[in-house]
Amino acid sequence: MTDWAGRTAAEIAAAVRGRRATPREVAQAHLDRIARLDGRIGAFRRVRAEAALAEADEVGARSDLTGLPLAGVPVAVKDNLAVRGESVRVGSAATPDTPAGADHVTVARLRAAGAVVVGLTNVPELCVFGTTEGVHGTARNPWDPARSAGGSSGGSAAAVAAGMVPLALGNDGMGSLRIPAANCGLVTVKPGHGVVPAGIGEGDWFGLAENGPLATTVEDARLMLTVLADAALPSREAPGSLRIAASLRSPLAGVGASRPYAGAVREAAGVLMRAGHQVRRADPPYPASLSTSALVHWAAGTSVDARGLDRRLLARRTRVHAALGRPFVARVRTGAARERVRARLEPFFDAYDVLLTPALARRSPEAGPWHERGWLRNVVVNSSYTPFTPPWNMTGWPALVVPFGTLPSGAPCAVQLVGLPGAEATLLELAGRIEELRPWRRTASTV
Repeated sequence: MTDWAGRTAAEIAAAVRGRRATPREVAQAHLDRIARLDGRIGAFRRVRAEAALAEADEVGARSDLTGLPLAGVPVAVKDNLAVRGESVRVGSAATPDTPAGADHVTVARLRAAGAVVVGLTNVPELCVFGTTEGVHGTARNPWDPARSAGGSSGGSAAAVAAGMVPLALGNDGMGSLRIPAANCGLVTVKPGHGVVPAGIGEGDWFGLAENGPLATTVEDARLMLTVLADAALPSREAPGSLRIAASLRSPLAGVGASRPYAGAVREAAGVLMRAGHQVRRADPPYPASLSTSALVHWAAGTSVDARGLDRRLLARRTRVHAALGRPFVARVRTGAARERVRARLEPFFDAYDVLLTPALARRSPEAGPWHERGWLRNVVVNSSYTPFTPPWNMTGWPALVVPFGTLPSGAPCAVQLVGLPGAEATLLELAGRIEELRPWRRTASTV
């Protein structure tokens, strides 16, 4: 019998459509792997074993099975998106344990495409921080279990990297897809604004947050993103030879990329040059106010999400973050600060089609009870390793992370590709070329 755990979504869907595998046996193989591994990884807040097998049987009985793009593919869903019949806890003891009456639109699209939801994944409380831990568990990096998987889509990334599912749904408000993808050796796309329905929390963090895929291959990321978008991916007109700017400049003053991440950018630039693209060293003109603006939006979004929750049940770092953001909600809601960031950065993309940067500045912090530690310590640690992701939430433009090389620990390193609205297909094509020329092992062997 074939063990389907660890196979790609494209391979699984093709096998199910071709009747070489049933959705039930695929789901059972992944549930068995979850049972074997997740006690050490902490990816899942809730595993839907019986429900997933029942859903798999329903998929297998569908009359349109042979046309389903995700036929029988097990997926995990980040625990801030509604799954029918399951509560949405968002990593908190303060949220109600009340079953959702309907699927979030992105979950509904995955199910319509034939996917089977096997569980909900761990997140930091209210998805605030770049490490994933709290009252529902700690998500560890399967490549380096002493380290955090990252956040806030840390559980989703850990589940995919450990081969417990081939695909997971997450979202990104300040890097929450790209940070754990970079830590865990995955491909992800934060789509541009409006490509995939958002509907995250109480207001999408004022338009900063987008839903997107976590996958082990570019092909799988493209497949899932197409399903989530419910349409062909938008594509900007661009010459065959793209103009690519390679930059090591950190958007956060005083925080630079460590040697492995800087080296990854240099080597990736070489790979893209050999693939026929024009690569130049050039730094975006990040505004000096960017860090402050991003912090204000981040805290204000948390303040909105915390409304109506019992503050006594929130972790101290969450309470402080929400309190700091409360006075800025009205100002942030105008969108003026984000428009200024876009206006500053748009001329740079008149000269370049794509920006190449490090995905992170350094590896993730050690896995541990960060939710029990102070707000300032969390913010300093998060900011020092994730400075390259927030600008592209502020602009609302697409950004992709693809694994490239390894850290001294043997865990993956990664680079980030950024483009203007409509560049998702272009970024995926570039990532596919990087993947082809510098392949990365799909799932962690250390678990």
